[in-house]
Amino acid sequence: MKVFTQSVNFTADKSLIDYVEKKIAGLEKFHDKIVDAEVFLKVQNTSEKENKITEIKINIPGSEIVVKKQNKTFEEGVNIAIDSLKRSLKKAKEKQRSSLVE
Repeated sequence: MKVFTQSVNFTADKSLIDYVEKKIAGLEKFHDKIVDAEVFLKVQNTSEKENKITEIKINIPGSEIVVKKQNKTFEEGVNIAIDSLKRSLKKAKEKQRSSLVE
């Protein structure tokens, strides 16, 4: 699966990109037909501590799943987004299975 990572308003270091790719690779356990993933890491210029926005878009045949989280760190945002994506991918797979049965 291809993972496209973009950092907005900052330059992501290699360890952050590796972390994101490793986490997203784990999603293949939940849905075997993931086409690719697009990850947007954005820093908002605000005075708030939670100024890191993590947006992950997973493309699967017939649809796409988008999750957007705002946290203090990108790692925290990625973890929460991945948990959310796991649930969404399980639902998508169940829906796909039930449509095959009918």
